[in-house]
Amino acid sequence: MEDYKYLFKVVLIGNAGVGKTCLVRRFTQGLFPPGQGATIGVDFMIKTVEIDGEKIKLQIWDTAGQERFRSITQSYYRSANALILVYDVCLQDSFESLPQWITEMENYAGKNILTYLVGNKTDQINRREIPTAIGQQFAQRYEMRFLETSAKEADNVEKLFLEIGKELTKLTRENEVRPKGEAGFTPGSATTVSSFSCCKI
Repeated sequence: MEDYKYLFKVVLIGNAGVGKTCLVRRFTQGLFPPGQGATIGVDFMIKTVEIDGEKIKLQIWDTAGQERFRSITQSYYRSANALILVYDVCLQDSFESLPQWITEMENYAGKNILTYLVGNKTDQINRREIPTAIGQQFAQRYEMRFLETSAKEADNVEKLFLEIGKELTKLTRENEVRPKGEAGFTPGSATTVSSFSCCKI
């Protein structure tokens, strides 16, 4: 019997090079991988956290930002409980690409999905191109939660994923996201929360 209450699927999306993999590695392994290469297709890592006295397992999917992988990564939107759209605060192009990602979210993601807009690489103060207020305005326009992070300095990284875990747990308890048992689980053990079955690669 698994020793966790819920399993949530969290998917990171955004342009290549914005730091999605570094955010995942920082949270799950406590590492900042220098010279991190581009993700090929989709990768995932798992971390168990404690929310209100209960163990919650976060299955965090790191998707490739390159256009050639888009048809692969889109299939992971549907079974996600939360989507994190990441841009680089030092790169205007990554911010200008956000509307395209929003369109994909609207086309492929489920209805009861938690969405976050994350501006990464805040440690590079002298290279910043996107002011915090601009990111906040964009997030408000699309009714997304907003946070700025630095995977390198570990600023707000744990806060980001723990907030997501807390909010998904709250929504599940309120039955706004319907729990669906995963094959092999018994009542009273772990529940995977998804409107679709989990995709695997």
